[in-house]
Amino acid sequence: MVPGDRAARFRPLIVGILERVVKADVADDEAGRGMETTLIWPIVELGRFLLFATRVVLAVPGALLRRGGEVVRLFEEVAVKSLPIVVGAGLSVGLVTWFQTHRLLASQGAEAALPSFLSVAVVVELGPLLAGVLAAGRVGAGLAAEMGVMTLNEEIDARIVLGSNPIAGLVAPRVVACVLAAPLLTILVDSAALVGALTAEGIGGKLSPELFWRQSLVFLRLPDVVAATLKTAAFGLVVGLVGCWVGLESERSAESVGRAATRGVVWSTLAVFAANVALVPVIPWAVGLLERAGL
Repeated sequence: MVPGDRAARFRPLIVGILERVVKADVADDEAGRGMETTLIWPIVELGRFLLFATRVVLAVPGALLRRGGEVVRLFEEVAVKSLPIVVGAGLSVGLVTWFQTHRLLASQGAEAALPSFLSVAVVVELGPLLAGVLAAGRVGAGLAAEMGVMTLNEEIDARIVLGSNPIAGLVAPRVVACVLAAPLLTILVDSAALVGALTAEGIGGKLSPELFWRQSLVFLRLPDVVAATLKTAAFGLVVGLVGCWVGLESERSAESVGRAATRGVVWSTLAVFAANVALVPVIPWAVGLLERAGL
């Protein structure tokens, strides 16, 4: 056989091997880039969100001074229109907690201590957390959908073209309204839960209303109540920031607005839980500060 024919015979095999090697290298490069993107993208998004949050916080004083009427209107939207769900949830928590706990304590002969334990659990933790979750469910979805519709209708772009800062004009007033409304919602949840527990005590318990209220204040101190209530301002802050951020980052389609509303609820709720955990070491310091202030 002529050497040239032998080389021609093996040339397709060699070319095929080289093509497979090149394709394997390209696939490895693409996999490496995909892994890098998967690892880097959350960090980049977190950095963008923190920059957005910083700009919003810096715009808050201007919103309070120049857009007070807008803040009041949005406060009514967030707080007043949330009253039915907040009061209903508080009553439900108080009633159910009393009935479930009373059965356990009565078997040990300790049902007289129920108001003390229940009031501490509700005022210090359950009430604030429930208010934050309810705000995330109602307000987080609303803000995300509202900002998503504005993005879809190019209202955000129009404001930027006209020289108006959407963060100062749209986001900051909504965040301020959420921060102001969250402690009020917490007070309403706490009050409704204690009223629900008192109602349950009147139905299935033996304590008089006067003794119930005295027992419920045995372990509660004013600094603890104030610190637990004011920490929900942080819940309102993260709900407002996350809801607006998700809406502004949504794509320009009707389906994207719906997905943004869903993501607004999910991420706002997760942000409330994260803030609740992050504030655990801050609460004792705040309680000590309030005690030194004379509360």
